[in-house]
Amino acid sequence: MIVILKPGTSQKEIDTLSDSLIKQGVQVNPVIGTDLIILGLVGDTSKIDPTQIEANRNVTKVMHVAEPFKKANKMFHPKPTVIEVNGQKIGGDSRLALMAGPCSVESEEQIVGIAQEVKKMGANFLRGGAFKPRTSPYAFQGLQYEGLELLMEAREKTELPIVTEIMSPYDIETFVEKVDIIQVGARNMQNFELLKELGRTSKPILLKRGLSATIEEWLMSAEYIMSGGNEKIILCERGIRTFETYTRNTLDLSAIPAVKNLSHLPVVVDPSHATGKWWMVEPLARAAVAVGSDGLIIEVHNDPANALCDGQQSIKPHVFGELMEQIKLIAKAVGREV
Repeated sequence: MIVILKPGTSQKEIDTLSDSLIKQGVQVNPVIGTDLIILGLVGDTSKIDPTQIEANRNVTKVMHVAEPFKKANKMFHPKPTVIEVNGQKIGGDSRLALMAGPCSVESEEQIVGIAQEVKKMGANFLRGGAFKPRTSPYAFQGLQYEGLELLMEAREKTELPIVTEIMSPYDIETFVEKVDIIQVGARNMQNFELLKELGRTSKPILLKRGLSATIEEWLMSAEYIMSGGNEKIILCERGIRTFETYTRNTLDLSAIPAVKNLSHLPVVVDPSHATGKWWMVEPLARAAVAVGSDGLIIEVHNDPANALCDGQQSIKPHVFGELMEQIKLIAKAVGREV
């Protein structure tokens, strides 16, 4: 439920109304803009009588919200959320967030070298997997804690904020200390205990869409984190499982405008996992920027043929550089910068 107040309502009157609503068992999230004042009510609103609220002389309208997600809902938060990470901004009208790096951290030389290359070509974040969720238990699982240390070393040498995936709630304290953006992978999108624990942190979370998740389920997972107090969520469309087998997944580009219509949260696109084919990364990255994505997360490897993980979907640094030049033109056309 949202309560729309008249422009110019004083803070004292807002607080008085909010206190009366809180006593009825709901949480009140005020959104105070230049031309609009909204109180977003989160919780069980079934016992609240809208006519009583409308009797208040400062109330213009009371509306029920059909969607189950409240904190992630655009109705409660009309302006786009902008998340700042080490001086870099994601969302709103800020420059595109360009996250690039290898699927897996393999060595100091590899991760530092790639970080330096992608930064030179326009990336403003370094992505790299330290812990790798794999379908086969016999596949390379990542360097784990050693991988985190190597990512930190690459950050020190390039000043690029690092993005890497968490697998277990037991590692949250370590990730909060060492990582700039904590990634929740597609397989953990509905690991609700992990989401609850991340909600108690203040670190930005990159939440990937689940393999077969609907947009509403995706936003409800964001709601789990936000309900715990952490509202620094970046959504990531990475392709979903469909009947098509030619590509690894099917990239749902329609999800970007759909999410932006429903939510205030920034959304980025992962064209690498979306198809599993390196030669599809460029056209889909261009398309993602064209439909309004707030950024891209792209796998870049110096030697894809010998990569320990997902080499078939990784592009080489020089290809990433060419892509950045193409994206600049598209970004300008849709009012964004690279």
